Amino acid sequence: MQSFETVVEQKCEQLLLKAYHFGASDLLLVPGNMKYRIFFRKYDKLLQAGELPNDLAERVISYYKFLAELDISERRKPQSGSFQKAMEQNPYAFRVSTLPSVFLKESLIIRLLLQNHAFPLTSLSFSKSAAHKLMELVQKRQGLLFFTGATGSGKSTSLYSLIHYCSTELNRHVISLEDPVENNQANLLQIQVNERAGVTYATGLKAILRHSPDVIMIGEIRDNETAKIAIQASLTGHLVVSTIHAKDSISCLYRLMDLGVSIEELRQTVIGIVAQKLFQISAVHDERRAVYEILYDVHLARAITAIKEKGDYELPYDLTLMGQKELVESHYAATNIHR
Repeated sequence: MQSFETVVEQKCEQLLLKAYHFGASDLLLVPGNMKYRIFFRKYDKLLQAGELPNDLAERVISYYKFLAELDISERRKPQSGSFQKAMEQNPYAFRVSTLPSVFLKESLIIRLLLQNHAFPLTSLSFSKSAAHKLMELVQKRQGLLFFTGATGSGKSTSLYSLIHYCSTELNRHVISLEDPVENNQANLLQIQVNERAGVTYATGLKAILRHSPDVIMIGEIRDNETAKIAIQASLTGHLVVSTIHAKDSISCLYRLMDLGVSIEELRQTVIGIVAQKLFQISAVHDERRAVYEILYDVHLARAITAIKEKGDYELPYDLTLMGQKELVESHYAATNIHR
């Protein structure tokens, strides 16, 4: 007869495999009064995938915490960690996060992250010309390229695709600084932020600059110090790619100014700002791709000039996220009519 520990371990394996086959980005265990509910997240939508009795769910959460090297006895504080495991011979990292709720019940979320894999940018985008434009931008030897967009908009996937292209096709020495490293890449030198060990974005970036990189990927520009060092890196002959939180491409310029970057530094360093959004065409079942709003060249120069002169600047509508979305939808609608 199987022991309860064996049943728990098998249940954990089954849940991960079920989430993997479903194509979920996240597995969630959410406590209720009598039972825990199981959810899978796919394309920003939650689907309930079953229930577990409280006692079994608590054992399952403890087992996942054990795999992620978290404190099993601690239920009062949030914890986060990760573990790695092959799913049908595909290497995956599982990022585990717990959150305490009432009555010492924990909620758990596991993010599924495929490792050592980068999708070609042309396969991620609705527009091949937009993908090629981004690949042209990273061929520059120095400057700053920013990605912005909501959580879950695919920024990290696009960044990994671009730096993979820089490393494998352009033969550049690429170093990334991330918090945490989401996708282990065999062809990159990846550094993980570890504030306990004194490796912050700012200190890590200073160390990277002494390691002769051609391209630096920064997971996120979060504060004034990181923004300033990124500016310095781009001015001293490095290509820097990163993400930053802003509403759209032009708003990103204002966000950088909030972080202490001057208008002149923007003019000298920024080579492009990419606002990204994922959406699904209903006519194409289960397919989501990215639309890129790329602020570069003449439009970037005009936007910076407008800010300098206390004016406003708007991209032509057909270059905005909304304008491109409408173009894609009309294209697919016309294609279906002629079938």
